[in-house]
Amino acid sequence: MAAYQNPPRNGEGDRAKRGGGGSRGLQRPQVYAARRLRREMTLPEVLLWEQLRGQKLGVKFRRQHPVGPYVADFCSMATKLVIEIDGEAHDRGAAPARDAARDAYFAAQGFEVVRVAAKDVLENMDGVVALLRLKTDSPLHHAFGAVPLPASGEDF
Repeated sequence: MAAYQNPPRNGEGDRAKRGGGGSRGLQRPQVYAARRLRREMTLPEVLLWEQLRGQKLGVKFRRQHPVGPYVADFCSMATKLVIEIDGEAHDRGAAPARDAARDAYFAAQGFEVVRVAAKDVLENMDGVVALLRLKTDSPLHHAFGAVPLPASGEDF
């Protein structure tokens, strides 16, 4: 009868030789940054996430979602909508230039960016949700701002 062997501990066995770390796609620094940001969300982000999660606005939102080299606070892939929560720090120093570069990148990827002040989330959540509902419900909402072409078989 063979003796029972305990499974290898961390760093032991054949797994330690292969390196681990997950697939190549999970080794991007943006993914790790997004995971950290999900754990460390600010109060306005937490409050807004409660209003967005579970498709309460009719579309799925992702929180702290990597889009290229950036991490969007909230992102709806179906409507190509990015929501950014801006605190007071976004008005100082080089932050406005960085925000403009982010917005330009998101626009180049086909996303519309909605910037919401953290103060508005804390003081006027109903107004913020109403604005976002307009953005997600609008049948003419398209990321490039273009009017949709008629479906095949429809007249111009």
